[in-house]
Amino acid sequence: MQRAKYVLIALAIIAQSCKEQAKPSTQENKPNIIYILADDLGYGELGAYGQDKIETPNIDALAKNGMLFTQHYTSAPVCAPARYMLLTGKHSGHAYIRGNDEWRERGEVWNYQAQIADSTLEGQRPIPSNTMLLSKKMKESGYATGMIGKWGLGAPHTDAIPTKMGFDFFFGYNCQRQAHTYYPVHLYHNETRFHLNNDTIAPTTKLLEGADPNNPESYKNYTLNEYTPDIMFDRMINFISEKKKDPFFFYWATPIPHNPIQAPQRWVDYYKEKFGPEEPYLGNVSYFPHQNPRAGYAAMISYLDENVGKLITYLKKEDLYENTLIIFTSDNGVTYTGGTDGTFFNSSGEFGEVYGKAKGFVYEGGIRVPMIATWPGKIKPGSTSHLISAQYDVMATLSDIVGFETPADTDGISFLPTLLDKKNQKEHEFLFWEFPEYGGQVAIRIGDWKVVRQNLNSKKEQPTLELYNLKTDPAESNNVADQHPEIIDKAKAIFDKEHENSEIERFRIPKIENGLLESQKISN
Repeated sequence: MQRAKYVLIALAIIAQSCKEQAKPSTQENKPNIIYILADDLGYGELGAYGQDKIETPNIDALAKNGMLFTQHYTSAPVCAPARYMLLTGKHSGHAYIRGNDEWRERGEVWNYQAQIADSTLEGQRPIPSNTMLLSKKMKESGYATGMIGKWGLGAPHTDAIPTKMGFDFFFGYNCQRQAHTYYPVHLYHNETRFHLNNDTIAPTTKLLEGADPNNPESYKNYTLNEYTPDIMFDRMINFISEKKKDPFFFYWATPIPHNPIQAPQRWVDYYKEKFGPEEPYLGNVSYFPHQNPRAGYAAMISYLDENVGKLITYLKKEDLYENTLIIFTSDNGVTYTGGTDGTFFNSSGEFGEVYGKAKGFVYEGGIRVPMIATWPGKIKPGSTSHLISAQYDVMATLSDIVGFETPADTDGISFLPTLLDKKNQKEHEFLFWEFPEYGGQVAIRIGDWKVVRQNLNSKKEQPTLELYNLKTDPAESNNVADQHPEIIDKAKAIFDKEHENSEIERFRIPKIENGLLESQKISN
């Protein structure tokens, strides 16, 4: 009897030991996660996606060592809503932020000098303080959470700044408008201004009257003392160094390659030699001139690539790389302003990079983005996924990896099975975009079909109704809406179910406020 008692005690001890061993260990079972979000980087601007002019060997190496996605999408074709939906896991039919909102009722929000004098003019409209963001979920799960780069989801002095939205650390631009110069007079370190040794050269500053556009001296005001991407990168490495003993989640929201064209001179000189002479860009209302715009733009992307390489080198040196999931992507498609020459670079691949097809529009050139994921020992090197996915899937994916519960009102589907080469991957019945700017737009992708509606806010143009088969017509050049009424009807049913009227009036599209996607009028 006594012996049986000891046997039971021994078995209980063994069972408890096994149970403790099964518990996740902080560093062993919870990977570090780094999410790199480029700004306005086109689908075709990386070597891994076919780029043959701009050199990106380090990002290409991520694809070689990980997985390249061919059908990944942003949640919106411009900055702020894309970032909101990434961090909330919601599509734009349910989102609070659906466009860029500079919160103009405060005053001179576009006046650079006024913003410097009065910090209450900085930043974008704040998201509600109770918004559940990915950063909050990661922090609740025991992760150290850090961010550098561009925020755009809530002005200083509000409850919608990064350190009140789940990030332990933030260093960068609170305000998207201030990110229209890479040499500002200040950034933000957590909740306070971090002053830089730069002059107050407003983003709208043009060449001095009578200046020679072919003389490098004419452009000296646009290269100052402290280049923010350098400073932000160093702060990211410092954060990782301090938190490397615990799991960390880092959101690198780099402003590169968003205009203005400002890059380290060594990279500009490299591409000047490669591309040869070119016409100077003399600037428009928003962005600085540049003597060598093609060289300068390529230089920005190669500089970003160089820093990605430096990050990987650091992670390997500190024995962190093997336990780190890295995702590299872009917030939306390439722009067409500020001297950017998407046609020269074929920046969107086969999808188009001119106005009307690129950033700001729900065509493929505006919303299909590169995505590369690497995770040693988990993701098969050199693999490619054709899974149709969106950035509002990231919340669900990290939920599967980390083990937190996703909010009930999210719209994403985890793509973890795809990352791990499993067969149980769920697929979207549809992807959904509702965008109130650039005339008011809606897009719904159903399998290979994509319905697009334009001019829904226009007082001059009639709304369009367009249908494209992306498998046979990826450039969306052949509207077949009149040939497939059944697809139009299906899209209408999806829209009626998924569309919620925006809480913010400027994000409403009057012609669809009642949740009806008209299918009667067809305009080619």
